[in-house]
Amino acid sequence: MTTWREFRGFPLAIRLLLVNQLGVNTGFYLLIPYLATHLGEDLGMSAAVVGIVLGVRNLSQQGLFIIGGSAADRLGARRVIIAGCALRTVGFALFSLGDGLAVLLAASVLSGLAGALFNPAVRAYLAQEAGERKPEAFALFNVFATTGALIGPLLGSALLLVDFRASALTAAGLFAVLTVAQALVLPDREVTPPPGGVLADWRQVLGNRAFVAFSLAMVGMFTLENQLYLLLPAGARGATGWDGAAGLVFLVGTLTNLALQLRITRALRRRGSRGRWIGTGLALMALAFVPPMAVAGAAPDGPADAVLHALPVLAGALLLYLGIMVAQPFVMELIPNFGRPELTGTYFGLFYMVSGVAAAAGNTVVGWAMDTGDDQGHAWLPWLCCVLFGLVSAAGVGRLHRARALPARPAPAPAPAAAS
Repeated sequence: MTTWREFRGFPLAIRLLLVNQLGVNTGFYLLIPYLATHLGEDLGMSAAVVGIVLGVRNLSQQGLFIIGGSAADRLGARRVIIAGCALRTVGFALFSLGDGLAVLLAASVLSGLAGALFNPAVRAYLAQEAGERKPEAFALFNVFATTGALIGPLLGSALLLVDFRASALTAAGLFAVLTVAQALVLPDREVTPPPGGVLADWRQVLGNRAFVAFSLAMVGMFTLENQLYLLLPAGARGATGWDGAAGLVFLVGTLTNLALQLRITRALRRRGSRGRWIGTGLALMALAFVPPMAVAGAAPDGPADAVLHALPVLAGALLLYLGIMVAQPFVMELIPNFGRPELTGTYFGLFYMVSGVAAAAGNTVVGWAMDTGDDQGHAWLPWLCCVLFGLVSAAGVGRLHRARALPARPAPAPAPAAAS
């Protein structure tokens, strides 16, 4: 009920953006996790071609976040959000209609570019509209995003009983509905573009040493968050011998998020600084990979043993989600305060571009550690890598906090004087 009351307390535009994120994640995760299987098994493409299609989609999104952020600053976040959702509609529809490589590459580029447009634009719009309630707004954003990430794969697996095209058309239809809703409901705010050109904007943001250092320090958060889709599901399957155990990881996260996210954000906002809680959240995320080490590489001996083996992995998932819940709303609140308000989209865009590249590099390291651990009998190795990623990031944020390099929270506006 706390989540619902907080949701109802925001203006209609913010409520729509929160529902939009639920829909975006539902649509994304009902399609993309099954795309590689469709390309390889249904269309008979080689692993190399599958890698190219998936890589093009990822590069189109991660490499162009700064374009989407700058577009939000100069054209208005509303227009960029609508354009991004419309492009995602077309891209996902192409996945359902095309079997040729050229069509699939076009679909990958369009769907990736769509994410590069609306991801920073949505966050910039939310930051601008929420005012002093940014932490609560981004806490709710996290709740809706996590719920969508659970619903999407469940819906996708059900639609695959029909075929892949049913999944793609459903996802495209969902994005089409979101596009229309945003065009009808989101207020069209007047935009005052920053002085100078886009390159001047980028130079200014890249010249902000504190922001660049903070973005690099947050590499651990995005690398560890990505393990919800790589290492933790693999660990759950290996520990229990049951493929369905991976779904328990997401179920634990969604239920915990719904129950605790807003309570945690409200409680921490009243105590201490954002830098302190971001560092604490990162440390929790690092510690999340310690319990699963206890069962890494151990095969279960019967159902009872499988249940016992599942507990450390689920405890790790719980700690990881708690760490994300502690850190992420304050990270999102902090980013716009590094620079001028009219460059909010550019700051978000660059931050997510850095995080995307970092997550790709981090996943490569974790994947290497998984393969090496399997080959050499060191199943604990990828878990240790994740612990180190998190602790290094926590230490980096802690150092920036102690050096007072992180922007202070703006003082609340004074209440209007009572009429005499």
